[in-house]
Amino acid sequence: MNHYEAVFILNPVLSDDQVKETVKKFEDFLISQESEIISTEHWGLKKLQYSIQNKQSGFYNLIDFKATNTVINAFETELKRDERVMRYLNVKLDKHADAWSVKRRERNNKKV
Repeated sequence: MNHYEAVFILNPVLSDDQVKETVKKFEDFLISQESEIISTEHWGLKKLQYSIQNKQSGFYNLIDFKATNTVINAFETELKRDERVMRYLNVKLDKHADAWSVKRRERNNKKV
């Protein structure tokens, strides 16, 4: 299994409940594909550098997980099909990025 991070931007017209429901949908999909979710972060509503679909902001979310390569293809298809997702990026982490990810999570846990 490889370590991945998925960052996706959701439409800003969604309510908080709809955002949580969408993130839960993607988490459930990964779990159903026998992936291991390490952490999920909701970064909130952020202003975009440039407009996407005539929107100036979006809800940013990050899912940190371990999965096989075949799961990533199916996960990207799910992201493409969902009309609430404006943009997404899946990144395979190497050992250095993996270590940085652990430090970032620990730092964020201390802030809370």
